[in-house]
Amino acid sequence: MRGLLGIPILAVLLGLAVSNVAEARYCGAARYRCCEPSCGCEYAAARQQCHTVMKTCREVVYEKQNYTCYKTVYETVCEQKTIDCVKYVQETAYRDCEYTVCKPVWETRTKEVCYTVCKPVWETRTRDVCYTVCKPVWETKTRCYTVCKPVWETRTKDVCYTVCKPVWETRTKEICYTVCKPVWETKTRCYTVCKPVWETRNKDVCYTVCKPVWETKTRCYTVCKPVWETRNKDVCYTVCKPVWETKTRCYTVCKPVWETRNKDVCYTVCKPVRYTKTVRECSGRWETQVTECAGPVITKCVQDPGHWEYDCTGCGCKYIPGQCRTVQVQCPPRKICKKVWVPEVRERTVNCVKYVRETRTKTCTYKVCKMVPETRTCTYKVCHMVPEKRVKTVTYKVCKMVPETRTCTYKVCHMVPEKRVKTCTYKVCKMVPETRTCTYKVCHMVPEKRVKTVTYKVCKMVPEKRVKTITYKVCKMVPETRTCTYKVCHMVPKKRVKTITYKVCKMVPETRTKTCTYRVCHMVKETRVKQVPYTVCKPVHYTKTIQVERCVPKKVAYTVTRCVPRIVCKQVPVQVCCPAPTCGCSG
Repeated sequence: MRGLLGIPILAVLLGLAVSNVAEARYCGAARYRCCEPSCGCEYAAARQQCHTVMKTCREVVYEKQNYTCYKTVYETVCEQKTIDCVKYVQETAYRDCEYTVCKPVWETRTKEVCYTVCKPVWETRTRDVCYTVCKPVWETKTRCYTVCKPVWETRTKDVCYTVCKPVWETRTKEICYTVCKPVWETKTRCYTVCKPVWETRNKDVCYTVCKPVWETKTRCYTVCKPVWETRNKDVCYTVCKPVWETKTRCYTVCKPVWETRNKDVCYTVCKPVRYTKTVRECSGRWETQVTECAGPVITKCVQDPGHWEYDCTGCGCKYIPGQCRTVQVQCPPRKICKKVWVPEVRERTVNCVKYVRETRTKTCTYKVCKMVPETRTCTYKVCHMVPEKRVKTVTYKVCKMVPETRTCTYKVCHMVPEKRVKTCTYKVCKMVPETRTCTYKVCHMVPEKRVKTVTYKVCKMVPEKRVKTITYKVCKMVPETRTCTYKVCHMVPKKRVKTITYKVCKMVPETRTKTCTYRVCHMVKETRVKQVPYTVCKPVHYTKTIQVERCVPKKVAYTVTRCVPRIVCKQVPVQVCCPAPTCGCSG
């Protein structure tokens, strides 16, 4: 712009220089106003004369001039815009996953085991045993003994004791208490009541009544009447008197002897074997995508550069501004960022365990019992009951049943049906609405403080000494000689012989077979299905309102100061030399 403004200024200066030269040509030496007209003398013969004249000069003066310009300013305006968005919501889904489980299955088996049992076999034998029996012989004797006989003597003594005698003292105290005093307020309300109106009606009802008719009858019956009779009889009875005899016998006992044995037992163990497998998982990530959007095209007003023109009327150059025109201008581009879900499938290694059956052998220790016969001797007592006959008199009652005939009278009731008719009166209720007004009272409890005097008693225990006479007995033992008769038994020995039967036990070994039941575990593979949760990102579309910034063009006025050239005419003194004219010059 400054270069364009300098071109017209340079043209003006050149024009002024040309005009000054012209003025010098025509108004300077070429003009001879101060000279008189020559009288036929040549110009070359004239001599010069110098004098000062006022010359009009034009000077370009720059003046400061303010003018208003308009520039386009883009103002940011926020607008609400509804856009469609997608968000990914994690949703838990389940898939079936098969896995193998070793399930224990128990199998019951049987086996036959041979074992030896010592079976007792009893043998009956007989032998003669000589024994001595002590026969009792009773002898009556008398002895004297001394007995201390208690003699009681009654005595008395005075005993002092203390009694706490209660003495009651009456006291009073004031107690403050609060009483809620009821204040009744009367209120009235209207309510509707369905008033029952009873209507009496009659109807005939037929019914049957069973009328009792009594009939008197007589019957005879026989009763056995007991009659008791007392009788006596002699009863002979035998009493077995015990007589003890000591004997010795030998017997065989099977003594258990435990023997330790070993055997190999096979069993199955599930051994865990670890392995890995690859599982695919669906996942993803968010990526930010930047999209460059072209800016909007706006209409802009542009002014072309002006030019300088010479003004003949004003004796100077005039600046003519350029033409204003409308131009379509595109705004700078803008960037839009958005997040995009990028799904990806990952593989990860999972540690798994499977159970493999392995058969192992272990040595079990068990004990076997063997019965070893052993002879032992034992002493035992044998009781012999010696029968003894005795006689006693027994009193007993005998009941005799004597028949007796009796007569009884009884009544028999016969129910005879009889039909009757009765008139029943019943009421029918009709509800007639009726409006009533009731007055009720509402109680408000108003607290009121009161003071009351309470009388109470306080008990004080006052000790008091008293004396009482007690009677007690004293026992004195007085010796006394007595005589008693007692019997002494002398056992007289007597030898006897008897034959006894005894049994001898022999342990005979016997081989037996028994069936033992045992359980064997087999691990059976079983395929099961379980629900494994996994996460799926599900896109959900939703609408969102955002603030969008838009650039709006706006013309803003501003003041610019520029230097405008102006031609000023002023008088400048100039010394001019011109030839002086001469008259009558010689040739």
